[in-house]
Amino acid sequence: MQFKMYMDVHEFYNDTYDVLMRHEAQNLIPLGNIIIGHEGKDKTDWRDPVSWLMATISDAKGIQLTAIMTPPHNITLYATDNIINPEAINCLIDGLNDREIPGVITEKTLAEYFAKEYTLRKGITYKTTMSQRIYELTAVNPDFQKIGIVRLLDEKDIHFFPYWAEAFYAAGSYGKTEMSIPQDAEPYLYRIASKKLYILEDKGIPVAMAGYTREMQTAIGVAFVYTPHMSAGRVTLLQL
Repeated sequence: MQFKMYMDVHEFYNDTYDVLMRHEAQNLIPLGNIIIGHEGKDKTDWRDPVSWLMATISDAKGIQLTAIMTPPHNITLYATDNIINPEAINCLIDGLNDREIPGVITEKTLAEYFAKEYTLRKGITYKTTMSQRIYELTAVNPDFQKIGIVRLLDEKDIHFFPYWAEAFYAAGSYGKTEMSIPQDAEPYLYRIASKKLYILEDKGIPVAMAGYTREMQTAIGVAFVYTPHMSAGRVTLLQL
C-alpha cells in the first residue's frame, strides 16, 4: 500500500474525483469540498485548501481509500466501492503520524473500524456522536398542492434567520437540547449572500426554510430544511 499526502488541491481533485463519483450521493461532502478547492472561488474560513489534509492510499489496482479533512471539521473517508481494506486503513493511520483527528465521517462500518484502530494507537477512547442516513430523492410528486409562496432568503430576513439557523443546528445535533444565541451577524449574512436558501411564506408570514449546498454532476445537496414548531399560532410543515 502507498500513502500519498497532497499539497495541491488540483492534483487531489484530478486523482480522486472519478473515484468519489462512483457513489455520488454518498460522497457529497468530499466531492463538494474538492470542487470548492479546485475552483478556488471562495476561501473564507475552512474553505481555503492551504490548511486541508488530503490523502489517498493506493495499491496496484488504484486508489483504495480517500481521505480529506477541512479543519476544524472531521476527517471524511471513502473506501473505493465501499470495500473496506484493513491494510489501507492502517496505512492511512501510519501516514497521519501525529496529526490530530477530531472525528471521522463516513459509512458506519468504515467509521467504526477507523475509530477503533486510530484510538487504540493513541491510547484514547471514542464515541458515536451522530448516526445519520443518506436520503436520495429520485423523483418529485407532480400532484403536490402548492402552499404559500417560495422566495429567496434576503437581508431583510436577518431579524429572524439567525435564530432559525441556530434552532436548525440544535435540532440536528445529537444530544443537544439548547440553541446558541446569535452574537455576530457576519456568518448569517454570508449564508444570505450565497443565495442558496429559500423561505416559504404563508399569507406573507415566513413559516419554513430550505436550501441547497453542494452542486454535483447529477445531484445536489439539500440542506437547512427547517420549520419552526409554531408559526403564527399553528404548525406548518414543509414538504419536499
